Amino acid sequence: MTTGTERSRAPLSHETGWAELATDLPVPASDHLDRATRAAADFLAALGVDCDTTARAASPRRMARAYAAMLTARPFEMTTFDNDEGYDELVLVKSIPVQSLCEHHFLPFTGTAHVGYLPGSRILGLSKFARVVEMFARRPQVQERLTQQVADWIDRELQPRGVGVVIEAEHTCMTLRGVRAAGTTTRTSALRGSLRETAQRAEFFSLIH
Repeated sequence: MTTGTERSRAPLSHETGWAELATDLPVPASDHLDRATRAAADFLAALGVDCDTTARAASPRRMARAYAAMLTARPFEMTTFDNDEGYDELVLVKSIPVQSLCEHHFLPFTGTAHVGYLPGSRILGLSKFARVVEMFARRPQVQERLTQQVADWIDRELQPRGVGVVIEAEHTCMTLRGVRAAGTTTRTSALRGSLRETAQRAEFFSLIH
């Protein structure tokens, strides 16, 4: 097990995605974008969308860039600090933006994440909670897995006494197609350690709302 100091020096990234393809493969990043642009043009043409107009001439490349951005998380340094004051109450970071892609339809789902933990010997820099959410969100996802991954990562890397994650999101694969239930939100939760206990579980959920 690495120490907190060792962890803080290790750059973290998402699993294989656009950014790593651009780095790991022996071709320039621009080549990947060119290939994605051609694929987007073929895709739109197959659906009967005419891109041979002035207004749409650049649409396939814009589409390729948009999906590249939605599938790329920014690497970050995990910054932890000694819990010198022995703080043992709940730390809650609310309303972290969530932007991800449904892996079934490749349509966006967006919302907010609420992440809380009961510190152990170390505490995590507050901005890193948003970074962790982004790291797992910027890939093809389902909300249930995303919620579990954020909770498991914090539990494993920080080793707190408890972790709680709640994500509330609207899925465009449900609101723009199929049933078209506009305004519908989905809530998922994952609790680890002491936050699974009745009293602390209740405190966590009450502080969120």
